[in-house]
Amino acid sequence: MSEKSSSSGSDEDVDPESGQPVELGGILSKWTNYIHGWQDRWVVLKNNTLSYYKSEDEREYGCRGSLCLSKAVITPHEFDECRFDISVNDSVWYLRAEDPEHRLQWIESIELHKAESGYGSETSLRRHGSMLSLTSAASALSATSTSSFKKGHRLREKLAEMETFRDILCRQVDTLQKYFDSCADVVSKDEFQRDRVEEDEDDFPTTTRPDGEYNHNNNGSKEKLFPPASPKGINGIDFKGEAITFKATTAGILSTLSHCIELMVKREDSWQKRLDKELEKRRRVEDAYKSAMHELKKKSHYGGPDYEEGPNSLINEDEFFDAVEAALDRQDKIEEQCQSEKVRISQSSSVTSGDAYSTIGTHRLANKVEEMVQNHMTYSLQDVGGDANWQLVIEEGEMKVYRREVEENGIVLDPLKATHCVKGVTGHEVCHYFWDTDVRMDWETTIENFNVVEKLSDNAIIVYQTHKRVWPASQRDVLYLSAIRKIMATNENDPDTWLVCNFSVDHNNALPTNRCVRAKINVAMICQTLVSPPEGDKEISRDNILCKITYVANVNPGGWAPASVLRAVAKREYPKFLKRFTSYVQEKTAGKPILF
Repeated sequence: MSEKSSSSGSDEDVDPESGQPVELGGILSKWTNYIHGWQDRWVVLKNNTLSYYKSEDEREYGCRGSLCLSKAVITPHEFDECRFDISVNDSVWYLRAEDPEHRLQWIESIELHKAESGYGSETSLRRHGSMLSLTSAASALSATSTSSFKKGHRLREKLAEMETFRDILCRQVDTLQKYFDSCADVVSKDEFQRDRVEEDEDDFPTTTRPDGEYNHNNNGSKEKLFPPASPKGINGIDFKGEAITFKATTAGILSTLSHCIELMVKREDSWQKRLDKELEKRRRVEDAYKSAMHELKKKSHYGGPDYEEGPNSLINEDEFFDAVEAALDRQDKIEEQCQSEKVRISQSSSVTSGDAYSTIGTHRLANKVEEMVQNHMTYSLQDVGGDANWQLVIEEGEMKVYRREVEENGIVLDPLKATHCVKGVTGHEVCHYFWDTDVRMDWETTIENFNVVEKLSDNAIIVYQTHKRVWPASQRDVLYLSAIRKIMATNENDPDTWLVCNFSVDHNNALPTNRCVRAKINVAMICQTLVSPPEGDKEISRDNILCKITYVANVNPGGWAPASVLRAVAKREYPKFLKRFTSYVQEKTAGKPILF
């Protein structure tokens, strides 16, 4: 995966100038749908947004989709070490990196962008400066005196505040009451002293000074008669009555406040009961919804990669088999429609002489080709009896299909062997059409596309091909060497024999990808031409020739799938393929000169 920058979640991944995490871009495999499966896409992580493009070259045309990471949930897959899922509400992206290290790098980068999307991180505070903190602190201090009026407080908190205020008010009333009582006592004492002075004046008159404030006793001393306050003003205020009135008033306020508190407590209890009922209703509805969605997904909808083939697939074996059968039926119907509408144009095809098919020279794979040809000639033409344990699974006229049940590490590797006899064609013609890539798409309906990776010689090529996907099975691709040979007869009574051998190889120009599962094959088409002499001096016609075909196939599908499904598909598809191909050869050779 090519990337513009790496991200590991450290401070080095933050741009020192802008304070934002650096951009990350690279190739990830994205699950598109159950038809096309995994597709490589150019994914860009920038400014808290994850976007994808069909390729890096098409970025100027706009992205095909994007996700805001503020509320995204990143989930590494439990079994697939390269896969991780990103979900935002109901939208889910299924992504796969090329290896676990790149997956970890992407997850850490996405988490870093997600953390930097708000004001809660250290770097975000550093970017926005300290004025935000100062303003918040000032507003918090200014609001402390009015906290009881802020919205959003619970009712019980309000009640606690009111009870606190009531306690404070009670203490203040007690203090004021003591003050008022003291004032009343002082006034009473002043009145009592004035009365005594008036009585003394009647019995013992004294000289009053002009200022009217002091009297001189007989011993020459002077005595203060009244305080500075005006007796008339003091006597005009009933301190005791005012205190009693204030106490009564505050008692009424406190009583009313207590009554309000009781009403609010009762109302909160009523609201709480109603809330509990609503929450219980909501819980039951959510449980019913989850159950319904689970049943709906289980019965009718399989869209994500978790429902494709694999030992951890969420789809059970019976449903897997039904889905494969339905997909194959659709393909057959489409193929029948195409064949009915297709107008075939007969073209003459020149075939190289037999000598050109004898060897591939000194190529690096020449020894491997020779080995595979000899093995097929030795073992493929043997009878099906003996210890091979071949089981006859299909018999339709001249065609018989045998199979041996073989599994390796839980993967079905059942070798298959089919024998068939076709009139009017030679072994050379059958092998030619089976090997020639120019006509392959005319009779092969399971291939999505193919290309010749390398031409080794006139009779040997390396081919890469991808097969049409049959959901929920993953898409398969194959890289194989295909060689056509004429097997020279060792006895003049032996029939002419032609062979096409296809076996898997490796090549630097067609490496495995995440999009497809690489299958391994070892296939041989062995054809023998049997000629019955014509009557009299007549020339040999197509009515006098018969081609005996032996087709052997040993396929490793590469990935896990239910054994019953693989065996059922093989039993269904191989006979159809053999009939379709031989009918195509008879059609192409009709009316043409015989090619031995």
